[in-house]
Amino acid sequence: MSFMFHPYPYVDRNAVNILDVDSETEQALICGALPVAREIARLFKAGHKRIAVDGFPGAPFEMLTNLLHQQLGQTAPLRDARSLLRPAQEIRAIIADCLPEDREIDPVLLYGRIFEGSYKDLQQQEAVQEALKQKELILIGQGALSEELRDSFDLRMWLDISPRQAVLNFKNGCARNLGEPAALPYGAMMRRNYYVDFELAIHCRWSLIRQKLLHCYLSADDAQGLSLLPFEQFDALLNLAGRRPLRCRPVYLEGVWGGFYMKRLRRLPDNMRNCAWIFDLIPMEVSLALGLGKKELEIPFFTFVQHQGQKLLGEKAYRRFGGYFPVRFNYDDTFHAGGNMSIQCHPGEEYLVREHRELGRQDESYYVCVAGEGAQTYLGFRQPGDKEAFLSAAREAEKTGRAMDYERYLHAVPSKPGTQVMIPAGTVHASGRNQVVLEIGSLTMGSYTYKLYDYQREDPNTGLKRPIHLKAGALALKGERTEKWVSQNLVNHGGVLREEEGFRETVAGEHELLYFSLRTLHFDREMPDDTQGCFHVLALTEGERVRVESLADPSRSYLLHYLDIVVVPASLGAYRLINLGEGGVTVHKTTLKE
Repeated sequence: MSFMFHPYPYVDRNAVNILDVDSETEQALICGALPVAREIARLFKAGHKRIAVDGFPGAPFEMLTNLLHQQLGQTAPLRDARSLLRPAQEIRAIIADCLPEDREIDPVLLYGRIFEGSYKDLQQQEAVQEALKQKELILIGQGALSEELRDSFDLRMWLDISPRQAVLNFKNGCARNLGEPAALPYGAMMRRNYYVDFELAIHCRWSLIRQKLLHCYLSADDAQGLSLLPFEQFDALLNLAGRRPLRCRPVYLEGVWGGFYMKRLRRLPDNMRNCAWIFDLIPMEVSLALGLGKKELEIPFFTFVQHQGQKLLGEKAYRRFGGYFPVRFNYDDTFHAGGNMSIQCHPGEEYLVREHRELGRQDESYYVCVAGEGAQTYLGFRQPGDKEAFLSAAREAEKTGRAMDYERYLHAVPSKPGTQVMIPAGTVHASGRNQVVLEIGSLTMGSYTYKLYDYQREDPNTGLKRPIHLKAGALALKGERTEKWVSQNLVNHGGVLREEEGFRETVAGEHELLYFSLRTLHFDREMPDDTQGCFHVLALTEGERVRVESLADPSRSYLLHYLDIVVVPASLGAYRLINLGEGGVTVHKTTLKE
């Protein structure tokens, strides 16, 4: 999860992957909260006297408990997994190192350190031993399938939920942190979630899926539309989905600099203030909607990655990145917006690992999809020595509240469709007003964006001036990345890789500091490609419709529309792109460098 505090409560019904499943699989999917509760009650009455339902934070555990009470009676052996936890004060002491309070470097207490413990550290062992001795028990809640408990249950279930809906449930007061008797202030709650609660759930789910220890998978994005699928069918379903190109269900977010191009294109709700970010394929944030006949199952995309990792990523990439999907994709929209993105930078690997226990560096890149009048991207400093002058001016602006002349220090790259800029960690940058960029970034789970100057704007969610991170930013900034170096290294660097009549593949951008390669595919009617054992991610950046289909089995396909993004699993192998619209098309392709 990143620091996704304010996803817009909108479900994009256009992003569904239709699967050709047999009637047995479709019928095995039980839909509706009450039917799911009846099925669990039936299993209990049939002789499965010890059942555990673990799941992701924000899932509707209490609702499920209440429904099971209705089915089994108030004397049923239902127990809240929170009853196994240590007192709140003890948990806070255990995780204190993960949530430091240094407002000089972190003004609003956003950042922290990944918790490296387990549920065992947070649970009372006396309570765990008591639960182990109960002959009849339905244990529900986060931690119900901790390593000490899981082998003792007849049936093990996982109650999953998309990150979007999990965050919304916390925001709406429907959930609270592990061991807390009441909800913490929202910012503190979500910080704790990112570094502790979500992290524990992610690794618990991973081990349960990898070892195939689950008997049932439950999806809870719509509590009333709660779904249950036996793990045997769930396993087969994800194997089927992993053999074809897939599109994730995006998450949409408003923002102080948000524009209107994607809002109009995607026909987003009128009451959205704007659309600043579109998380199209941020692995820890988005979900995967699978269409099974007249039914639909929505799962977190990272659940899919945890199940299909080797086939999806390719064996080499899977080993290299420890099973995590290593690249993230989103659109930044400032088209017809009131201003630029904040001037910012991101930290490198050494800092992230040491200070936050994250997985790696935070590199980015921008590919310009749409550019209006005067559009530009700020990238690097103008001259040597501008770093310190810029920081001094930014500190003065922060102290006085007056605007600063940031263009005096920053180099700007004119934007036009097809402009590719690479943004290695430490490079000062900002997407300027009046463009839509496809942002592609590296593995880091959290968004460690150190805002250096934000034009004295207020946060529309709090009414307070947006925080900036000059101390942390000063440590991360690379002052030597000036106009000359940026032009020679970071803007549209590459050449033609292959070219035949009717199509051409070029390198839009590569750099030794970035482990991914950014390509553009230009073709008139059709173009062949091959994953060669490593996933591809494709975005249709110019054109109407393109079909992505396997050469071995054309039914394994996805129809891309303008600015849609699709992931092509490594296992797909040879495939082709077919232009179904008028005129030539451009597809942006991302893969890993050798």
